[in-house]
Amino acid sequence: MLFFNKGNKSSKLEKKQSLKTVVMTAFAASALLFSTVSASAAGSFKLTTVYHVYHNQQYIGTVSDKEVVKKIVEEKEDKFKESMKDLDLKFGSDIEYIKEQVFHSTANNSEVSKKLESAIQLQAEASSIVIDGQPVVYLKNKETAEDVINRLKLTYVTQEQLNEVEARKAAPTAELPPLAENETRILDVTVSKNVSLETEKVTPDKIMTAEEAVTLLQKGTLEEKKYVAQEGDVLGAIANNHGLTLVDFIALNPGLTEDTVVKIGQEVNVTALKPYLEIIVQKEVNQKEAIPYANETVNDESMPKGETKVKQQGQNGERSVNYRVSTQNGITISNEVTSEVVLSQPINHIVVKGTKVIPSRGNGNLAWPTSGGYVSSQQGQRWGKSHKGIDIARPSNRTIKAADNGTVVSAGWDGGYGNKIVVDHQNGIRTVYAHLESIGVSVGQTVSQGSAIGVMGSTGNSTGIHLHFEVYKNGALQNPLGYLK
Repeated sequence: MLFFNKGNKSSKLEKKQSLKTVVMTAFAASALLFSTVSASAAGSFKLTTVYHVYHNQQYIGTVSDKEVVKKIVEEKEDKFKESMKDLDLKFGSDIEYIKEQVFHSTANNSEVSKKLESAIQLQAEASSIVIDGQPVVYLKNKETAEDVINRLKLTYVTQEQLNEVEARKAAPTAELPPLAENETRILDVTVSKNVSLETEKVTPDKIMTAEEAVTLLQKGTLEEKKYVAQEGDVLGAIANNHGLTLVDFIALNPGLTEDTVVKIGQEVNVTALKPYLEIIVQKEVNQKEAIPYANETVNDESMPKGETKVKQQGQNGERSVNYRVSTQNGITISNEVTSEVVLSQPINHIVVKGTKVIPSRGNGNLAWPTSGGYVSSQQGQRWGKSHKGIDIARPSNRTIKAADNGTVVSAGWDGGYGNKIVVDHQNGIRTVYAHLESIGVSVGQTVSQGSAIGVMGSTGNSTGIHLHFEVYKNGALQNPLGYLK
């Protein structure tokens, strides 16, 4: 509907009182005039009818015929109808007239027409979406406003789900059936704020389409948001973390440039859009989930230390869980377990670990073979050829120690290695100790982890005093640093 702007009841009463005053004044003036003229003389004068025009309690002027005003109104109506063809328009008017008969007409039709042309403000009856008491958007009718709210909800649920929710609200006592496996059921779809629809009269330019209204309610208005710079922050990272381009971020913070270094504690503007409305979806979800198995270790004194075996393979259990989930604009804000049923119990994964110490058998964890020192040369290519082990130099003393329990399988001179010892740890691992000044063990001798087996030196192809140390696993060369503890 479209109306000329009308006042409230109070202003109507005031207007009528004001108009009555004008009428009484006009009659009083006429009576005074007639009292000064004789009855015979009065008959010689011809009276003219004029109309005093008032709009919104404001005097506009005087016209000789109400048709002058009616024409202006009709032209205004026709012009508006042409631009608002899709609206079902009806018009009203709060223009009022005071009729008076006068001897000399003071009517000025042209002046009144001009004033009315600019004074008349056509208004449409619209349906407003009111959020927390404040009208935010105006739509052409209630049906369109309801459609906008519905469209917002359909961003996060389907029409079918929404229909189911409305049907349950119509029969609130109906008991819900248990959820099927992996089923999701929407319990309710609401808006985040207090929303109502009201009928208001507004100028036509304020009426939005449904699409425009949905976009505005989703994006909202700008709400200023601040961020305090932390250690290591740079402008690009701050902008990216808040969904802004660097250009937009700098535009929000006058005084900053691309080369600016932010200081710890510096406050910057990271303005973000705040929606007018957010959609809250309450749902219940059934999920079949695994119950992780536990790892269990059992010590076995009859099994050599360092050996392990799987006694029982672990197997996950299974449970059926019902969750009550709340989302706000698609983001989960709460997730609560409401019930669960264990379908199968998990089976522990059991590993048997040997604890029996055998003097000639290692446990697989190699100890550092010197008294301190550092790696002076890594394993890999060196001087155009492969360096098979690591070099350890500058220990606190020159004692060389067995890296693990084992049996000496080689002890003597070996060309470029100089004095060399090889220990078999009886678990697939062998260690090599080279360039020794002297050897303190013999072939076949059992050694324990950390026991002295020789003295560091520089025999063979050596450029200085150090230990050359190699590790083999099942005959394959290994990187010692992966075994040393």
